[in-house]
Amino acid sequence: MFPLGTVLMPGMPLPLHIFEPRYRQLTVDLVTSSVPGKEFGVIAVREGWTPDRDGIHGLHRVGCTAELRDVRKLADGRFDIVTRGSRRFRLLTLDPESRPYLMGSVEWLPDTEDDTDDAGVGVPLGGLVKAARAAHRRYCATAWQSGEWREPASDIATDNLAHLLAADCLLPIRDRQLLLEQTRPGHRLRMVHALLCRETTLLAQLRAVPAPLSSYAVEHSDN
Repeated sequence: MFPLGTVLMPGMPLPLHIFEPRYRQLTVDLVTSSVPGKEFGVIAVREGWTPDRDGIHGLHRVGCTAELRDVRKLADGRFDIVTRGSRRFRLLTLDPESRPYLMGSVEWLPDTEDDTDDAGVGVPLGGLVKAARAAHRRYCATAWQSGEWREPASDIATDNLAHLLAADCLLPIRDRQLLLEQTRPGHRLRMVHALLCRETTLLAQLRAVPAPLSSYAVEHSDN
């Protein structure tokens, strides 16, 4: 288990700079397949809490596995790794004793079917897809320079689309967590559409843009 101050979502790339000893060991265990499937759980830390002090209560209960895609070991034993979000889970128990890093028991959190074709919101699912994609284009055109973003492929499955649209955008952790926990694809598209419209309006009013996403990498240390 890898607690972070961010929310990982399925399909989202997550680069990590590893130099805390327990997470160096996790990286070694992933590379040597001591951790099966080269996947580990990423789960967001509650603001103002810490799992080292507060245990499971310091963590949100829904997280996402990260699939290890690339590893580069540095001369001093640190690692730069590239991961991608894979499967959502609900954290059931936390074990701080078995390994140097946190272990946990989880249950998988698959999507559920929307009750109706229009997800109960009066708009056909195809209309929600178009609206969400349009909101994503408006946000990215406002926030990023040309070449700093790209639109998800047209054949992306509906149940994966909202997560990929949100991955391009600097949303507050609370909003990202709610998107991760939503298990109805139509409602998730409606949520991401509303969030992107809100953030685009805020950016336009502030007349400021965030730093490019490519400049961000999450560091995890014992500092």
